[in-house]
Amino acid sequence: MSMKSGEIAVLSADMFDTGNDFFWIGSPGCIPDKYPLLEQPHRQLFYMLLCIESAEGSAVIDGVTILLDHPKIICVKPGSICSIHINRNASGHVICFTEGFFSLRYNNNVLLNFSFLNKENVHEVRLNAAKAAEWSHITRFMEQEFHHRQKGAGNVLRSYLNILLCNLERLFNPVEGTERKNNKEEKLRQFKLLLDEHFIAHKTPSFYAGQLNITTNYLNKLCREYNGLSSGALIRKRITLEARRLLHYTGLSVAEVAKELGFESASYFVTFFGKNTGTTPESFRKKQQ
Repeated sequence: MSMKSGEIAVLSADMFDTGNDFFWIGSPGCIPDKYPLLEQPHRQLFYMLLCIESAEGSAVIDGVTILLDHPKIICVKPGSICSIHINRNASGHVICFTEGFFSLRYNNNVLLNFSFLNKENVHEVRLNAAKAAEWSHITRFMEQEFHHRQKGAGNVLRSYLNILLCNLERLFNPVEGTERKNNKEEKLRQFKLLLDEHFIAHKTPSFYAGQLNITTNYLNKLCREYNGLSSGALIRKRITLEARRLLHYTGLSVAEVAKELGFESASYFVTFFGKNTGTTPESFRKKQQ
């Protein structure tokens, strides 16, 4: 649930004890009693959307204090140092999800398209009355879906989440689509597209750097600048995502998944999966059932 990194706790999504490590939705008013770790400065390994309808208190994200005094959406990104102080009668919803949860259905590059998730110092978007009512309506449906846990609930929750993120993008940056991305961002976008196309056959950064007519070192620099990860780490992340999809959505054996992903042997795939997820393919598959 939590580890120590110096004096800052590191929290993962399993702190909510919901039977999964990927998604949780609940009331912000339950934080003081049920999740007091969120009140202390911490880093979290998941995205959080704090959807405030009516509340008192504040959220501190990377040293920036945000008052919980109006209807607003506060976004906490993985790796940020955050603490949340909120009253027990607060209304609204807290939505926590991992990138892996969202990407299990949607392409893993989709989160890159949401500019508020990729800018450095964007934490809140205020809502007018009409937007606040719209968010309240959708998040209540999400909460019902989460608690009823009917067949296909995960896919329904991902769909709702995509709707919320698209709406949030419109609020944050309605003219994004008309702006030209800079050359660095365009190179990174091209890398992600090439990665989606070739990750099974080509698992080394040098191939992608060659396709982009840049050096491997420059590709690494771009990836670290915009994603905080090396190009090699992003390649491994993409392979791992596809492995999770195949294990979750198909009946292929582990050996067949390994072959599908271009691994020379099942044992090499099992080792790779373990290093990148902390679990075995069999354990991951059982946890999804």
